[in-house]
Amino acid sequence: MPEAPIRILIAEDHAVVRDGLAAVLKFEPDMTVVGLAQNGREAVTRFRELKPDVVLMDLAMPELDGAGAILAIRGEFPDARLLVLTTYDNDESVFRALENGAKGYLLKDCSTVELLGAIRKIHAGGTHVSERAAARLAERAMGGAQLSPREIEVLKWIAEGKSNKEIATLLFISEGTVKTHVLSIHEKLGVGDRTEAVVTAIKRGILRV
Repeated sequence: MPEAPIRILIAEDHAVVRDGLAAVLKFEPDMTVVGLAQNGREAVTRFRELKPDVVLMDLAMPELDGAGAILAIRGEFPDARLLVLTTYDNDESVFRALENGAKGYLLKDCSTVELLGAIRKIHAGGTHVSERAAARLAERAMGGAQLSPREIEVLKWIAEGKSNKEIATLLFISEGTVKTHVLSIHEKLGVGDRTEAVVTAIKRGILRV
């Protein structure tokens, strides 16, 4: 008796991409698309309804982003198998998705062969991270200490063009404390000034434009 096909939920906010993925998977005899979602909240709802074997999850979606949807789904269903399929290859996006419970991470320019292989591998209980995403994780691991939530908050205000004095007022801390955070940010990111810190943080995905 043949095995049941892998039941797949596609969470993607762009209709062309969503329909394109469904069309590709339709030709695989061991796979079937059981549902589609246009945003993160809908992905969580559809998962509850359908209990798919594998979810293809975009990261940049309205209402609730992919990383948040992954966290919500895994919180309710610890055995859920989710494969990220996104355009984001920065280290912060990769790290957050995997930390939240994704079993795989692919970029949208991957080959159909790699996508299908990743789905089958994850369904079988394995993991799959694209070479580029794995390289970003390696760069992150070699990059030293990570920014604290407070340092990220300070960096966001720096990106807005705020001075240390203004940031201190906004965060209800002393200007000296802000200076300490700024120095720590520079050291952790390996940069020499505020502008370089913002540019580096955007490249790494710590800050979103």
